[in-house]
Amino acid sequence: MRVDIITKEYPPEVYGGAGVHVTELVGALRSSIDVRVRAFGAERAEEGTSSYGVPTELAAANAAVQTLGTDLEIVSDVAGADVVHSHTWYANFAGHLASLLHGIPHIVTAHSLEPLRPWKAEQLGGGYAVSSWIEKTAYEGAAAVVAVSGGMRADILRSYPQLDPAKVRVIYNGIDVEAWHPVDDPAVLAAEGIDPARPSVVFVGRITRQKGLPYFLRAAEQLPPEVQVILCAGAPDTPQIMSEVEGLVRGLQSTRDGVVWIDRMLPRHELCAILTAATTFVCPSVYEPLGIVNLEAMACGAAVVGTATGGIPEVVVDGQTGRLVPIEQAQDGTGTPVDPDAFVADLARVLTEVVSDPVLARAYGEAGRERARTAFSWQSIADETRALYAEVIADGR
Repeated sequence: MRVDIITKEYPPEVYGGAGVHVTELVGALRSSIDVRVRAFGAERAEEGTSSYGVPTELAAANAAVQTLGTDLEIVSDVAGADVVHSHTWYANFAGHLASLLHGIPHIVTAHSLEPLRPWKAEQLGGGYAVSSWIEKTAYEGAAAVVAVSGGMRADILRSYPQLDPAKVRVIYNGIDVEAWHPVDDPAVLAAEGIDPARPSVVFVGRITRQKGLPYFLRAAEQLPPEVQVILCAGAPDTPQIMSEVEGLVRGLQSTRDGVVWIDRMLPRHELCAILTAATTFVCPSVYEPLGIVNLEAMACGAAVVGTATGGIPEVVVDGQTGRLVPIEQAQDGTGTPVDPDAFVADLARVLTEVVSDPVLARAYGEAGRERARTAFSWQSIADETRALYAEVIADGR
């Protein structure tokens, strides 16, 4: 069996959960089947991996049009595959066309949904309409759609009611607990100005609407004064949200010490050290299909406080591996809290409860690492994915 996996993100160009997912899935699948990776970006030396750039004729085009151009560069090379598997809308167009051109089944893994990220219009302009059309077309034409959580599956069927529910399968994201593990490295903490003797709340994520960072920064104003606030946050979607976050961080720093903002992508060892030292990790997302970042924190032994939305409740067991924060959300696709002040207050209350009880937080962290190890291994996820490949080939979808 030969499977061609198409992705925008692949090492060394990984900036989000979708890239992590593809990287780990490919590694686990290659032990048993022929996997060819077709990735956007610069040339890579990895065997079985090809890279594709934006055609020079489209260098000045809208970003969505550049994506289509890169997709077209990929399509012909998929000839000979038994299955084509695409990840995110960036790659969906190539997968859809390759399926039509070569007569092979196309599987889509849904890491997020364009209808539930309307704020992307700020980033892409008219390109958001293009990305939305690509995603809808690819999903409705796919042999199967993989949802990374049950919550994500419900979102897919609500967003694309024409889809046959039998085609939408749940296969979770995973975590490598050998790579992500507790690290005791005081030098890393000292270099970033983190005091291991003080309690801390750590946020890790891109600066984007869906990650809910502004809500956490407002909640942080209500945390006990001894609590450190550690932000590993960069890659803003737009200048507007960057400006908002900068203003909130400055305001927080004016009223309390121990506010550390790390705006670069950290090597895994350093991030593991920061997560290991955390009293609690926070995931204040208003949209999160699953949240690999929660699994990374759990694998490092950190208690997790997350929003009770999307796939987060399928990862974080309330009262066992951490806590879930209730949220009532607008149904307009934005995920915006109906009462933002209530959400901020609830987030601050739950964080305070956990960060003020280090014994409880440690127990949550230990249970979280065990859950990450047993319920989210990449090998089991690869086995489920490989079985789906065999099924769509046998069905001739």
